[in-house]
Amino acid sequence: MLVPSPPDPMSASAPLSLLHPIFPLALFLLALLPTQASNQAPTTQELDLKEAIDPSIRWMRGQQNRETGSYGDLETTTWVLHAMASSPRKYRRTDGSFVREGVRWLVEQQEEDGAYGAVGLPSDQRLRNTSLATVTLYHFLDETTIPGYSKALMFLASRGVDNPHGVLPTYKQDKEQARKRAVRLLAAREADFSWQGSLKVTAQHVAELSAYYNLLKPTAGPGRDAQALPRWSPKDAERTDQAIARGASYLLSQQVEPGQWGSPRGADAGISAMVLGALAAVPEPRPKDVQESLATGLKWLASLQHEDGSIHQGQLANYVTSASIMALSRSSDPQFTPVIERARSYIVQLQADEGEGYSAGDRYYGGIGYGGDERPDLSNLQMALDALSASGLKQDHEAYARAIKFLERCQNRSESNDIQILEEGVIIQSGEDGGAGYAPGSSKAEYEITTRDGKRVKVPRSYGSMTYALFKCYLLAGLDREDPRVQAAWHWLGQHWTLDQNPGFEASRDPSAAYQGLFYYYQGMARALALSGNEEITDAEGVVHPWRTELSARIVTLQSRIDGSWVNQNAPRWWEGNPVLATSYALSTLDACRVR
Repeated sequence: MLVPSPPDPMSASAPLSLLHPIFPLALFLLALLPTQASNQAPTTQELDLKEAIDPSIRWMRGQQNRETGSYGDLETTTWVLHAMASSPRKYRRTDGSFVREGVRWLVEQQEEDGAYGAVGLPSDQRLRNTSLATVTLYHFLDETTIPGYSKALMFLASRGVDNPHGVLPTYKQDKEQARKRAVRLLAAREADFSWQGSLKVTAQHVAELSAYYNLLKPTAGPGRDAQALPRWSPKDAERTDQAIARGASYLLSQQVEPGQWGSPRGADAGISAMVLGALAAVPEPRPKDVQESLATGLKWLASLQHEDGSIHQGQLANYVTSASIMALSRSSDPQFTPVIERARSYIVQLQADEGEGYSAGDRYYGGIGYGGDERPDLSNLQMALDALSASGLKQDHEAYARAIKFLERCQNRSESNDIQILEEGVIIQSGEDGGAGYAPGSSKAEYEITTRDGKRVKVPRSYGSMTYALFKCYLLAGLDREDPRVQAAWHWLGQHWTLDQNPGFEASRDPSAAYQGLFYYYQGMARALALSGNEEITDAEGVVHPWRTELSARIVTLQSRIDGSWVNQNAPRWWEGNPVLATSYALSTLDACRVR
């Protein structure tokens, strides 16, 4: 069944970063305050409110009455649903029961005359309730809501209300005033990310912040000119051990504290976990300084574990916990076994499943997100399944079976992908090339727009890093290599084999797009191919590639001759302009290229 998603002028989606800086709220707010002297006009500063809004959405979701689907009374429920739908992530019923059941409850509250609110209520209250409900239902129009929506409009028109949106507050239109207002609102938020512990007030403030999102979000600059990567030859792979040693030395030189990496503001658990996992690439017996940093860093990571088993410093719970599990598992130190087991349990409970009110028919069922925005994606699921496998979770665990359903919906293969979404009059559905996008119905490489049966159709473009993630996750989840879903992904990878860019972005107008996440792409490629057991891959021209040698050679040629680091010169997006993270990816890639 098609799931409509009408246009929303107050919100817009933007790509999720793979890693974000850990940035405490106080510093976040401080960074937004004007720094000019008082006699100077303050400049208008841009800020991205998406990440700030997410935890308040999560708090609201936690207040839902699971039995009825409501969020309290009629007015509060309409405000909560409106806030979710108009937020930067534009939540719709396909996101799960926290939206779907709320909409169902709201539809059931309509009276026979089309109004929302009992007949005995004061007329102005009925008009207000009906206007709010109509504005909210606009976000969720389909065959089940259109009749009631139309009936409510007729009720309002009969009472002289032609524009129900007039019930909404008037928000700041001036950019500088909106920025100041947003800063004040965020500063007044409680520690649990609500305002005054009130659902209605929280929803109203989320809706207001969402109205400022497009006005204040950072504007994308012009596409960067991209330089072709240096040439390589198979002989370059002979320098792999030397490259690993130099890369490890660089990472040791960047510690902010023994065994910790981050920024001048302090250590970052996510980056530290990635570095510690990468340092495990140094062959044993390791140099004393490497081993000491590993031992100290792993103990520090373990000390960050929360009561629920997660390991993080307040953000990106899944990503950081997963990276920590992988780093701790590489040590084979029995002192970390209880830590790993608790972290594994936390990752499993993050999955979007029946425990959170999802059903197998939901768009994001079986997925895992960052741990706060309720929007799972393949990148996060890849990290989670890597971690679950490293922790020793058996393939017969139900978490893997649930994950397969999510993976199918990320793959452009209509035989197994049942996604059909109606958005702004266009159907989003699966393609047929066997590759994968970022999430069900979504791709960082954007969409192919075609016409099928007289209807406009958008197909999420497949791209390299996510197709390697899909291929690897299918294998981690226990699918046989001959399974048609696995074979379809393998075919796409062969047809798009390249070490020069992240394939799939050929249609982008940004010349740097194909280089974004390049080291992440290399790491995913190495781990997926190593897991597959294939020593060679055949490209679209029929050329056979010994992938271990070729990928090792490519990575070695990208290393800095000055300090031994790696950095993404063409596209710093997703933190690959940070040489500590890029070097971690490079070392992990070289490690996976080794024959075990």
